[in-house]
Amino acid sequence: MKKKKILWAGIFITGFFLLILIVSFFYTPYNPNTMNGKEKFLAPCWTHWMGTDNFGRDIFSRVLAGLSTTFFVGISVTGIGAVFGTILGAFTGYFGGWLDEILMRINDALTAFPSILLALVFISILGTGKYNIILALGIIFIPSFARIVRGEFIRLKELDYVKSAKLMGAGKMRIMFVHILPNAMPALLSAITVGFNNAVLAEAGMSYLGIGVQPPDASLGKMLSEAQSFLFSAPWYVIFPGIVIILLILGFSFLSEGIGT
Repeated sequence: MKKKKILWAGIFITGFFLLILIVSFFYTPYNPNTMNGKEKFLAPCWTHWMGTDNFGRDIFSRVLAGLSTTFFVGISVTGIGAVFGTILGAFTGYFGGWLDEILMRINDALTAFPSILLALVFISILGTGKYNIILALGIIFIPSFARIVRGEFIRLKELDYVKSAKLMGAGKMRIMFVHILPNAMPALLSAITVGFNNAVLAEAGMSYLGIGVQPPDASLGKMLSEAQSFLFSAPWYVIFPGIVIILLILGFSFLSEGIGT
């Protein structure tokens, strides 16, 4: 019962942000990049619900734009990691043998390094920017998905329904992606929600350091970086982007825990 409540809490929080995101595609109070020197550091009011920043930009509009960037990066990174990791894990888990040994040793070598360190290496090669961040983090996320899917395939391929499919003459690809993969989805979905969380945190951290999403694209992490110098003079500048990141991470954490049960 408690875990069902956690799952529903996750659905409610993430659903709320998704609804806001969809609305932001059609309406934002102001252009998130428009500067207004006469309205610098306005406190939250009816015209600017979350106040304005040091350039007079509407923080609420920039939070909406940053939320869009966060979802785009998170979904793209998780998608790259999940798709390629699933294919890799399915083949190594089902066939085993030398293919499994080679690919898993490469996988172990990649997972031996901290993911953020590998991301920094890729960024130093590819350069900064939203799409380079997506590519770098997506590649780094592949091993974790591959390991999870591989474990599920090793477990499921020995079950009776798989053996029955083999006896009925089903092809290997059909067995892998029609019979086994759907039964591995609970573990994969849990991994996807965790992966999304990690992608959001990684993007926010790298943007905070100035090597992630670059202007004029809005980023919640970049907003926190810009706001740190005005923590006491304009606390709303850091509070609202920070709350959004915390709640978003919390919502997907609840989803992961609920799905994984």
